[in-house]
Amino acid sequence: MRLIVPLQAILQGRGAGGLIFGSIIPCALFYFLQLHLKRHRTDKHNPPPSDTIRRSSSRAEFLLGRGGSVGVSERGGVLAGPSGSAYYKGIERVAEDPFDRVGNPHGVIQLGLAENRLSLDLIQKWFRDNGERLLVGNGDNNVGINGNAAYQPLDGLMELKVAMATFMHLAMTKKVSFDPSQLVLTCSATPSFEILCFCLADPGNGFLIPAPYYPGFDRDIVRTGVELIPVHCYSTDNFSLSFTALDQAYNQAKKRGVRVRGIIVTNPSNPTGSLLSRETLYNLLDFAMEKNIHIISDEIFAGSTYGDEEFVSLLEIVESEDFDKDRVHMIYGLSKDLSLPGFRVGCIYSFNESVLAAARKLARFSSISVPTQHLLVPMLSDEQFILVYMDTNKKRLRQMHDSVVSGLKKIGIDCAKSEGGFYCWVDMSRFIRPCDEKGELELWDKLLTVAKVNLTPGSACHCAEPGWFRCCFTTLAEEDISFVIKRIQKVVQSCG
Repeated sequence: MRLIVPLQAILQGRGAGGLIFGSIIPCALFYFLQLHLKRHRTDKHNPPPSDTIRRSSSRAEFLLGRGGSVGVSERGGVLAGPSGSAYYKGIERVAEDPFDRVGNPHGVIQLGLAENRLSLDLIQKWFRDNGERLLVGNGDNNVGINGNAAYQPLDGLMELKVAMATFMHLAMTKKVSFDPSQLVLTCSATPSFEILCFCLADPGNGFLIPAPYYPGFDRDIVRTGVELIPVHCYSTDNFSLSFTALDQAYNQAKKRGVRVRGIIVTNPSNPTGSLLSRETLYNLLDFAMEKNIHIISDEIFAGSTYGDEEFVSLLEIVESEDFDKDRVHMIYGLSKDLSLPGFRVGCIYSFNESVLAAARKLARFSSISVPTQHLLVPMLSDEQFILVYMDTNKKRLRQMHDSVVSGLKKIGIDCAKSEGGFYCWVDMSRFIRPCDEKGELELWDKLLTVAKVNLTPGSACHCAEPGWFRCCFTTLAEEDISFVIKRIQKVVQSCG
């Protein structure tokens, strides 16, 4: 308007006065005001040069770490710290200096990891004959690129569930049948165990577990906030479960304010290799019903038995009697009975629909790769191959077990009676001084650093008696046994 009015005055003949007073002077005053404000205000977006120098210095100090370090959660910090268990320390030590008959003959021999290499030749032959054709396929949606690259059910392909049910039926010597719809597949048995603990218990709740037990369980459940409550077993009973001790452990946990939600058993036992008798399984079910708690049965070594005793699955008992099936859950996988730990295949088998529904949702965090599933379906469905493999593998397990036990006996070391698994439970109590956990760990350290043999000390398995060690023999070749025995003898002779 200031420009329009003067122009109208000029056009109407009222001269330049209107232009000067109506437009030029107000515009000049406006621009002088803007200049004044610009010189005297503090611009928040353009700080003075001195501030720029100071902030630049501050940034440099931050980059040098003077601004303080950012932390992780308490639970993250615990996991990021050094391994407290001798079980993991031994495995880490082997990884740093692994024994190789040709490349590193003075390296550390791995006897602390339950990994079966005795029958890999049979697995290799099957994949050599079938693997490439199965993975590449003929281009159809089931096996070809479309079937492998696309999203699939996160709790496992139904085809693999059917094949897994068939394999498990054979592993249990055809005494137990499995419904594929009651399977949830996971990437190894470890997440199966964690998922079950998550579904059955809340943080602060507990599970009773006969000890000694598999040392990896402690880490497997760390995210669930669940407590494992050892029920100590002793050598006088060949480490068999005492129901008096089981009841005492339950009552003591109750007094501490810990709600016991279930019992966890491994059958065959890891680390002792013993089997749960039919009578013990009946008593476990009775105990669970009396206390109104669950049972988790880890039967991952079910097809890896080699002794004279009969293996009995908990599910065989449940199917034969009128028990409450909703409280019974099984863990299984292919890392042991089929020697495929690298394939990362495990499963939950449950009768409880609520557990299955929750587990299927949680399986999204631990699903098996689709190409792996497609590779395994025909192998697990090949009954002729599976039966030959299991028969051959059991013979090799027994031969290796007997050779190692015999070799240890020759140097004055006895083993507990075992019927299954990839290990023997070795008694070295007479070689430890003092006869306690400290003495046991000192002997373990000598075996690891002097003999360069990694075994798992009993204290890592929560064994109440010092001096017991788990010795995994399935990573050895037959010709390595005498070499291993000599290394162990070198240490124990210095301790005798």
